[in-house]
Amino acid sequence: MHLLVFGRNGQVGHELQRRLPSGVTVTALDRSTVDITRRDDVARAIAAAGCNVVVNAAAHTAVDQAESEPEAAFAANADGPAFMAEACAAGGLPLIHISTDYVFDGSKVGAYTEDDPTAPLGVYGNSKAAGEQAVRERLPEHVIVRTSWVFSAHGKNFVKTMLRLGTERDALRIVADQTGCPTAAADIAHAVLAIARQVADRPAGTPWGTYHYCGAERTTWHGFAQAVFDLRQELTGQPNPRLDAIRTEDYPTPTRRPMNSEMDCRRIAQAFGIVAPNWRRSLSEVMHELLNTPTRS
Repeated sequence: MHLLVFGRNGQVGHELQRRLPSGVTVTALDRSTVDITRRDDVARAIAAAGCNVVVNAAAHTAVDQAESEPEAAFAANADGPAFMAEACAAGGLPLIHISTDYVFDGSKVGAYTEDDPTAPLGVYGNSKAAGEQAVRERLPEHVIVRTSWVFSAHGKNFVKTMLRLGTERDALRIVADQTGCPTAAADIAHAVLAIARQVADRPAGTPWGTYHYCGAERTTWHGFAQAVFDLRQELTGQPNPRLDAIRTEDYPTPTRRPMNSEMDCRRIAQAFGIVAPNWRRSLSEVMHELLNTPTRS
């Protein structure tokens, strides 16, 4: 099986390249090799790849920045997926497209299911919702994977920000009233690879559509930060900074965040046999890598 991956330098794209099983090869592209906001560039890249499955892990993910540059956000998050879906339809290829919890407004009590209506709060969420719809309209043979609170040892993410700030300050103010499920980029990569194996030949009865995939066990940003520093202390002996729990209104940002990002992942387990591990286990692996400490045998 040969994959074409857009977004090679993102967290998920990076992990996809690191974790290829035997018999799977990849062509991974970034913005220096193809501009996903240009239809012809995308079509040429897909036609030339000789792949079985296309994976879109590329996105404009600067959530707050998107508010001041909506054209760029929609070009990457809506137009890009549309062009990929068109080219996949022309080439008879399936597309796996990574999306986000930000398509929801976070007002639901309980975990979001794939059937819940979307209601984005800002430009980023609206652009990602538009990208999902563009894929659905252009390519029946797609799998959209919504995920949340992505972290890894690569790129920009909450875990790395906490570790940096924890060396600079004795106390940190962390939002404690937003709930979600952290998800390791490596786990997303494993899920994408598992889906790709099952859809590569487009077998009859393939359960195309939209799925949720995130780490097991909900928490808050404050709880996530506490887990990060507890692991750091365990691995290095460094004392924890004081973590002051604050409300969302105490930490204003250009974009409103969903207060509840928990997603129900039963459908992806039923359709593809994929069950997300507890994020704490995955966090331990990432922390070992970031802190360069040996993992337990």
